[in-house]
Amino acid sequence: MEMTRRALIKSGAIALVGLGSLPRFLVRTASAGAGAPNRKILVALFQRGAVDGLSMVVPHAEPNYYAVRSSIAIPRPQSGNSEAAIDLNGFFGLHPALGPLLPFWESRRLAIVHACGSPDTTRSHFDAQDYMESGTPGVKSTADGWLGRALHAKPDPSATAFRAVAMGAALPRALRGEAPSLAISNIADFDIRSGVGTLNAKRGFEALYERGVQDLLHGTGRETFEAVKMLKAADPLRYQPANGALYPRGRFGESLRQIAQLIKANVGIEVAFLDSGGWDTHAGQGNSQGQLANRLGEFAQALGAFDRDLGDRMADVVVLTMSEFGRTVQENGNHGTDHGHATVMLVLGGPVKGGQVYGRWPGISREQLFEGRDLDVTTDFRHLFAEVAVKHLGVPASAPLFPGFALKPSAFPGTV
Repeated sequence: MEMTRRALIKSGAIALVGLGSLPRFLVRTASAGAGAPNRKILVALFQRGAVDGLSMVVPHAEPNYYAVRSSIAIPRPQSGNSEAAIDLNGFFGLHPALGPLLPFWESRRLAIVHACGSPDTTRSHFDAQDYMESGTPGVKSTADGWLGRALHAKPDPSATAFRAVAMGAALPRALRGEAPSLAISNIADFDIRSGVGTLNAKRGFEALYERGVQDLLHGTGRETFEAVKMLKAADPLRYQPANGALYPRGRFGESLRQIAQLIKANVGIEVAFLDSGGWDTHAGQGNSQGQLANRLGEFAQALGAFDRDLGDRMADVVVLTMSEFGRTVQENGNHGTDHGHATVMLVLGGPVKGGQVYGRWPGISREQLFEGRDLDVTTDFRHLFAEVAVKHLGVPASAPLFPGFALKPSAFPGTV
């Protein structure tokens, strides 16, 4: 395989960021602390496209919900009805396709934050995603991301190359910054082997080093090769999920499976980032069945498999879901929903104070809607993200996670 210097940086095989500031960070091995017990791990999951939080977690006790959603509302909870919402607390219920998440709720490992989102009023996917990842709503000039800042604020002398990993071809804005991060399309590409259709990592990386690419990798060619060797022990092609876990087919399920593999390989992962797409349901959204239900089913099945696969390791793992904004309260003429404002975000895992719906519910009667059409934001996403970073990852509360925003621990939702 012909591999150029630029291709190494931009291809899906591996993207390296922040190498200049720590030119030897890749040489550290798992034995230097990566496999230490009780390492806290965050999995940040971005539902790109603006998920309909009112269908994910249904306010079934709100009469106006059924009045304005004649064809896409999720039926009220009813015993024996597989298409009805799954009641949680008498007011909210899970979409029936999210049934695999019910055990999290029942074991108090799932916290729900409703009416959560950004104070910025944009309905542009691109801008809203950018603001959420940078952590600076309304400011387009921010170069780094909130997770990158969180890791930089918590130096770890035992950190390995795999401290922060994004599953994908490009590093997301959330992980950009001074802390080194990796973007990986498929961890099997790291395996040191030869053969048709595979990356001959030894030839590729060592050749780059021999050709003198210090201008791009700042002298880390051999260290990168060491990072490749760290994953060899994981044997990517032979990995079998534990405890009978079955991940759904597709990119999302495969990404979660590989994150579980990295965690169990003890390569030092602390933050993992992945995307889930297909949430922009302008037409034919469906209710208990249909387009949205299919996406939610895959989403929940993958998270359920991830939990089963990790087993006891989930005691130190928190999964945080996010989406750039929600959908309109009223369905449109195409039996879908348009770009809205607030949505729902989930926090699940062993350390979570679950079994509760957090945040102030603003109501969805006409006079309570944001701009007369949307669920209002009552929990700023920055307080939720900061709570997870500070209380779970151990990032100093004084760290500048969100420039220009005064964090108030008293405003943290209380999910962890």
